Amino acid sequence: QVQLAESGGGSVQAGESMKLSCVVSGISFDRHTMGWFRQAPGRDREFVAAISQNSGFINKHDSVKGRFTIYRDNAKSTVYLQMDSLTPEDTGVYYCAADGNLRVGITADKYEYWGQGTQVSVSS
Repeated sequence: QVQLAESGGGSVQAGESMKLSCVVSGISFDRHTMGWFRQAPGRDREFVAAISQNSGFINKHDSVKGRFTIYRDNAKSTVYLQMDSLTPEDTGVYYCAADGNLRVGITADKYEYWGQGTQVSVSS
């Protein structure tokens, strides 16, 4: 059974930081690209960041470049999203996702497995 379990969400003030974690089980973690997506109320799910199997390639949405860092620990089957300088526009449910193909996709349809999401709320 494949499981992706996000944690680390919560409420912060603008300008603060937060780190999300996603622990994966049931698949060969080091053979999967990992991605983070988010969905704000009333909006479509949008790409945030993704990292290749060996961390050699990273994609990020322009809105988070310079503020968010994605990294992974294959020994712990965990992917992280370090979020700094948060703004209210970063508010949403954050999902991690896994893709077993050799690509670093930026659209949700490229990802096979999904977590349940964790809420991030940033107030001004």
